Amino acid sequence: MEELDTKEKILKGATELFMRYGIRSISMDDIARQLGVSKKTLYQHFADKDELVMLVSRNHLDQHKRQFDAIRDDSKNPIEELAKLSQCIRADMETMNPSVLFDLQKFHPKAWSEWQAFKSNYMRQSIVRNLKLGMAEGFIRPEINPEIMAAIRIEMVQIPFNTEVLPPTQFNLAEVQEHLFDHFVYGLVTDKGRKLYEKYKTKNPQSQPVL
Repeated sequence: MEELDTKEKILKGATELFMRYGIRSISMDDIARQLGVSKKTLYQHFADKDELVMLVSRNHLDQHKRQFDAIRDDSKNPIEELAKLSQCIRADMETMNPSVLFDLQKFHPKAWSEWQAFKSNYMRQSIVRNLKLGMAEGFIRPEINPEIMAAIRIEMVQIPFNTEVLPPTQFNLAEVQEHLFDHFVYGLVTDKGRKLYEKYKTKNPQSQPVL
């Protein structure tokens, strides 16, 4: 049990450091120093930094999936689902270093591959399901193609992480995601959907959707 607790402590601490400072800039020495453990202890639980990054990323994706599934099950309609999703994702964006996805893609291909699979499968299916339900209930325009719009939305999520296009010294990650989401939603909704979306925005003015 103590060994498991130590591993969980390392994963939690590494996650916080990666999200705050980016993955590339944080070494195993930094993690050991921050957690007050030896490097030997780190390597007793993880073969190398690449494995640690992989497990941090996997835990992060699993946590999101559980949250998203719970929100789906608890929502009265697809617009409410989107509004609720925004609250947990915005919290992530407020504390996430914009370099995280770039670091994952360039330096940790195995973890990046899992992120790509999550994006292409779970995220795409969730968006398509939500849009189809929204169309059936009159919130989303009936002429749209859910598969096309899901693919576009997934790519939109990654745009704010491109620091060459949106330098973090000029743009806030959460704010950019919020603007992109508004742009996406207003291009999809019927008048009925727009009114409900704006109702949720008014109800939660600090929790704008980002997915």
